[in-house]
Amino acid sequence: MTAVHQPTVRGESRWVTVRDRLTHAAPWIVLGVFAVVAGGWPIVAGEQTADFAQALRAPGDGTLLGTDHSGYDLGVRTAEGLRISLIIALACAVSATVLGVVVGVASVTAGGWFDAIVMRIVDAVNALPHLVVGVVIAAMWRGEPVAIIASIALTHWPAVARVVRAELLQATSAGWVETARLAGASRTFVATRHLLPSVSGQVLVAMTVLLPHAVWHETTLSFLGVGLSPDAASLGTLLGQARGDVLTGAWWTLVVPGVALIVTALACSGAAASLRRATLPPSGEVWR
Repeated sequence: MTAVHQPTVRGESRWVTVRDRLTHAAPWIVLGVFAVVAGGWPIVAGEQTADFAQALRAPGDGTLLGTDHSGYDLGVRTAEGLRISLIIALACAVSATVLGVVVGVASVTAGGWFDAIVMRIVDAVNALPHLVVGVVIAAMWRGEPVAIIASIALTHWPAVARVVRAELLQATSAGWVETARLAGASRTFVATRHLLPSVSGQVLVAMTVLLPHAVWHETTLSFLGVGLSPDAASLGTLLGQARGDVLTGAWWTLVVPGVALIVTALACSGAAASLRRATLPPSGEVWR
């Protein structure tokens, strides 16, 4: 009988380690590439002007990704829209996370009836249809980026508040927190010096998780016409303008920003999942 060669456990473990690292790094690499493209391509291309004689040219016909109905280079226009969408999404994620952290910390620190009232408010906000509320808020200040940020932040903070509150309730029973209280530390001191650092990992994960949601919501609001002004490049406005162009056969006006949106959202979701696995314990299931 001939011996059958079996791969060594060390070799298998190394391959698994490399594979896992590549899996974790891939979304961040994609986001980094998209950020460089969004920031660098418009600068390299220079300022664009409308040229209706070059309108709706197909990809490869003098341009890499074709032109839109105003004659703008669609690749450059999509890069500009991606940059604006990412900036707005990041501002939305940060705003919602800060609001959720403040509410969660205040709820646990005060406790008692205040905590009960805050949780009922969280339940009430969660019960509202987020897209409808976002449309109403954005329509009140149509075309203003601040309105879009407010509409998303004011509807997405309860998820962060719930996570922060759950983690802080566990932290308050820790020995070092009880020791600080017995030593005469104030509630503010305990919250800023002990409670907040204990949830820093969860807060970072929560903010990253909110990024794809913010990208989709900003795009949806702009697509519906209550977001950014149509002359401002964003993935939502580009998709909204493509509705009429597609009927004339200009499929690329929908495909190019659509692919950019899907890849960006998937990369943000992958980055959030990767950060969650690296930050939270395996048994910590907080986002349900």
